[in-house]
Amino acid sequence: MPNAFRAIGPTTLLAPVPAVMLSCRGTEPGFDRDNLITVAWTGIVNSDPPMLSVSIRPSRHSYAQIVQSGTFCLNLVSRDMCRAADFCGVRSGRDVDKFRETGLHARAVEGFDAPAIGEAPAFLCCRVTQRIPLGSHELFLCAIEQVYARDDLFDADGSLHLERADLVAYAHGEYHPLRPLAEGFFGYSVARPEVLARRLGQKRAGGKAPDKKGGKRR
Repeated sequence: MPNAFRAIGPTTLLAPVPAVMLSCRGTEPGFDRDNLITVAWTGIVNSDPPMLSVSIRPSRHSYAQIVQSGTFCLNLVSRDMCRAADFCGVRSGRDVDKFRETGLHARAVEGFDAPAIGEAPAFLCCRVTQRIPLGSHELFLCAIEQVYARDDLFDADGSLHLERADLVAYAHGEYHPLRPLAEGFFGYSVARPEVLARRLGQKRAGGKAPDKKGGKRR
């Protein structure tokens, strides 16, 4: 039976969205202190070259800092950073030193003009290429110049495991941890049974686990 729906008007109900912390530093007096702002209006917009967008209200202190410097770092948020992320979303860098108030540490990035968060599991170094006024927010289109991830998120073969980062997402005013056990992976809807069993496990793949020779157990 089809679901019943009700109209709630044009609104920003897209969920979940990233809960990320943007770290920046302006170049002019009064704006040159390392600062943090939590944003959810962000996303990847291009793969070659790697680019993302972030939307910020022009009234925000961090907006002026980004306009001045043209750079920032976008830091992924782990569950143990969640309270700090919330604080940085409701307090202004005009009034408080957010790094000091949260106990987080500004990390210098070699060859880049914006700080990162030392406690973040990963961060993206971004340079603004275009600004687009939208209305309440202004959209920054940015080139991703470099990405850093914590060493312990890698296997010996160099493969990255973000499920170990204990990340959080934002959905309708609340922060939610991401499940460490994946529901699927890119392409799993058309993957072979032995690949599903290897990537998701026998029970979750809904099939028999492969034997040591690559065949199915009987």
